[in-house]
Amino acid sequence: MISTLSYDFCKIDIYEDYIIVVIFEGINLIPEHNNVLLSIAEKYFKNKSFGYITNRINSYSVDPRIYLETSKIKNLAAFAIVSSKKIHESNAAIEKLFFKKPFKHFAELDVAVNWINKKVSKYQ
Repeated sequence: MISTLSYDFCKIDIYEDYIIVVIFEGINLIPEHNNVLLSIAEKYFKNKSFGYITNRINSYSVDPRIYLETSKIKNLAAFAIVSSKKIHESNAAIEKLFFKKPFKHFAELDVAVNWINKKVSKYQ
């Protein structure tokens, strides 16, 4: 791991080719939160592609319009949602409609990391 960043709405672990984000309990994730992701993409992944993994261990809401903005990040190769809860799997199917890059739901974090690494390596 390269770094861990904490914000009022999440914690982000930054790795060589991806980030793992844990959104805090009760947060309403909105398009304006993308400013943090844009800043991270610029600082840590300026000239290389990366993947985004959200580890949904807490309960929070997501405004699906956020994915329209997230899709515009040129070097973002893929997006993974990790959760073993059925409701999150159903929500991911809807959220995927708003995202224009590889997007997949996983029940296990290590499987998501493997998938992200493959997508990032192909995106280079």
